[in-house]
Amino acid sequence: MAWYDNAVFYHIYPLGLCGCAHENDGQPTPGAFEKLNAWAEHAYKDLGCTAIYIGPLFESGSHGYDTIDYRLVDRRLGTNEEFKQFVANCHARGQKVIVDGVFNHVGRDFFAFQDLKANRENARYKDWFCDINFWGNNEYNDGFSYGNWGGFNLLVKLNQRNPEVQNYHFDTIRFWVHEFDIDGIRLDAADVLDFDFMKGLRRLANEIKPEFWLMGEVIHGDYSRWANPEMLHSVTNYELHKGLWSGHNDHNYFEIAHTMRRLQGLCHDTRLYLFSDNHDVERLPNKLRNRDHIRHIALLVYTLWGIPSIYYGSEFGIEGKKEWGSDWPLRPCLDLKDFENANAENPVTSVYAALGKLKAECPELTWGEVKELHLTTQCYAFARVLDGKAVVAVFNNGDSPAQLEFQLPVDASGAEDLLADCVGSQPILTDIEWGRMKVQLPSNYATLLRLK
Repeated sequence: MAWYDNAVFYHIYPLGLCGCAHENDGQPTPGAFEKLNAWAEHAYKDLGCTAIYIGPLFESGSHGYDTIDYRLVDRRLGTNEEFKQFVANCHARGQKVIVDGVFNHVGRDFFAFQDLKANRENARYKDWFCDINFWGNNEYNDGFSYGNWGGFNLLVKLNQRNPEVQNYHFDTIRFWVHEFDIDGIRLDAADVLDFDFMKGLRRLANEIKPEFWLMGEVIHGDYSRWANPEMLHSVTNYELHKGLWSGHNDHNYFEIAHTMRRLQGLCHDTRLYLFSDNHDVERLPNKLRNRDHIRHIALLVYTLWGIPSIYYGSEFGIEGKKEWGSDWPLRPCLDLKDFENANAENPVTSVYAALGKLKAECPELTWGEVKELHLTTQCYAFARVLDGKAVVAVFNNGDSPAQLEFQLPVDASGAEDLLADCVGSQPILTDIEWGRMKVQLPSNYATLLRLK
């Protein structure tokens, strides 16, 4: 199978992690790529992450998604050569690297838009953009209006139906593979990208590098419209993301179970990209009513069908809340030295480290069939079953101890608590008799059991 099917991703927002200026002043942040390499190494050694999603990465005016130059690493981070070495370091460790492909829109300083501003109706590149109206205007007093993303004129929408725009992006990807040897792309705003353009991207991906991975940012809808053999390999599972935290806040495991049934009915064996938080949404500690449920959600991300990921800092349980409409608090500058003893002291860090090891050691967690065993509003159990072996995930989101009882998914006479040695773990009781299993869980507690 392809490398991405059993990958664990570590997601880095580099401009935030490295403490770069929020507006691009052209000045490099000292030691940025040295710091990024240290975090990628931490992700591999401490957490077992086999792939790095790093982005946005290329020259932009502010937050990284208003691209100015697709062929230049953002000068606030460093140089093309430094990024090339970063990828080589990751590959040497056994990590794949994917980057942001911001192909829906560009920043106002992008060369083609500068040509449009200067030459208006006579601009060489006016057909590169959408909905140009030379009778209109905007807050920049350009003397014309244009299509944008999300109502923000900072982000000028490209015309992906234009063959020149398509070929420009295709050449950009060839450049990234040739110069940096990247292994895939996360497509920003894939839910508004042209479908034929994405089909062209898939054909290109199949040509330029074996197992080159395309993952799209999609919020709502039928994910199989984007993730299928003709277009993208995977998309962001925002539907499950919402269920993960609200299902615990509402003490409602039916929401999570129903979401997984619905998505498997739509997407079948396609593995969606699973996450508990990212650079656009508030961190779990700021959304959960009970922070003990961070453990539950980490287990779900790693054990449900999909591709698990960690957003940098979430393995330490850090907070992050939008302030005054700004996403920068979700993208903080962090120092690894501040978390040196986290694995021995922090229950969140400890469980993520253990899950990384289990993902590598237990093929059931990657290839095993998902079998639902027990479901109530406050309790949930399912198994990953492969070749007569099973790992069972058990959850209690209630404020009182609970007993779960279910039919065994495979023949077994006992069970091993795979997370018993984690910081903050509690003792549980199991009993197997006549092909059925009983599990007694403490309040607000979850763990993984290997049947034997």
